Amino acid sequence: MPHELVDIMVIYDVRPRSEPVQPRALVLIASIGNASALLLLLALSAAGADAPAHNYWVKLVCEASDRIATVRFGPDGAKLEKTTETRILQADVSGPHGIAFSPDRRNFYVSIGHGRPFGTAVKYASEDDRVLGQVGLGLFPATADVSPDGNFLYVVNFNLHGDPVPSSVSVVDTNAMLEITRIPTCVMPHGSRVTRDGSHQYSACMMDDLLVEIDAERMKVSRTFRVSAGKEIGFEGMAPREASHNPDQPIASSQSPASSDPHAGMNMSMSSATCSPTWAQPSIDASRIYVACNKSNELVEVDAKTWHLVRRIPAGNGVYNLGVSPDGTLLVATNKRDASVSIFSTETAKELARIPTKRKVLHGVAISPDSRYAFITVEGVGSEPGTVEILDLKSREKVATVDTPSQAAGIDFWKMD
Repeated sequence: MPHELVDIMVIYDVRPRSEPVQPRALVLIASIGNASALLLLLALSAAGADAPAHNYWVKLVCEASDRIATVRFGPDGAKLEKTTETRILQADVSGPHGIAFSPDRRNFYVSIGHGRPFGTAVKYASEDDRVLGQVGLGLFPATADVSPDGNFLYVVNFNLHGDPVPSSVSVVDTNAMLEITRIPTCVMPHGSRVTRDGSHQYSACMMDDLLVEIDAERMKVSRTFRVSAGKEIGFEGMAPREASHNPDQPIASSQSPASSDPHAGMNMSMSSATCSPTWAQPSIDASRIYVACNKSNELVEVDAKTWHLVRRIPAGNGVYNLGVSPDGTLLVATNKRDASVSIFSTETAKELARIPTKRKVLHGVAISPDSRYAFITVEGVGSEPGTVEILDLKSREKVATVDTPSQAAGIDFWKMD
């Protein structure tokens, strides 16, 4: 049988991968009577159809510009939909740092770092960014998270500009917007995350090399874990003085007469912190806690049941914020000093990919509920705008970027259309 001559012209998408990716255009020219040509066209079209089928929405805060930014990523790429001012101080930058949605996504909460001298948490309506309430907190409130029932907001008081003294975690009643307790912890707590069952809240203290666990029912520190390399050990309650550490001793208690002071373990100097943890991230089933060691460029994996070290995992330069995919298989880490994002397997701890970013000074990560996309905030340097960079966790590549107001910081996932 003689073959018909068919001309096919393929138009490839040759834009840089940092721009929104659209399906490739394919044009079939000439005689249409050949079925094989049609099959080839369909195959080529399917291979290029990598745009998302849904619209994904995130909100983030921009610390240096006092703005909330709403970003949408969908079939037509990524777009900055709107910005809303968060300014509280009229003569100075208020510094929004953390953001967290209620479980029903109807409201979200923003921590405002600066004050005179104390910071603030503000409650907003998600659809129109309308202020619904606010409450005063401690010194420089930073990372925030909401309990699964939506009733409590946990905010670490980072105390960025103050003396290196023990700080706290504020617990806020989200209905009344009242601070119901302030739990003493350690120096410069950061990375507030609540387990999916709501039983515990975790944070990490940068200047004490401590992972801190709070019992959500009792609203007290239940356990701490020293994450310094070679000194890994767990404690009941707050850690005792470093001089009394015995690596061969099982989980210790800070309630002994020699360490009755709840801040007895807070004598570690800044220079002696070898990990400088900036994030504490529970796994989906809360069986593991991952800690980002910003100083030593490692991840520390802790068994939540035995409260023992599982392993230390090499990470990127300045590993900073962490996120676990909802399907539990991936751990995403922002590398603040390396201008990159790492994707790890939670099963093997292997780094599956390291993806460079458009700008420097990485910050936060939020992952879509379908575990398909990671949304990364990049602060930028000097007069540069902030950036949201969107990674496809399936292909492990960057698929879109969008500029935001300066110093893009905390981020949380809002909704899927």
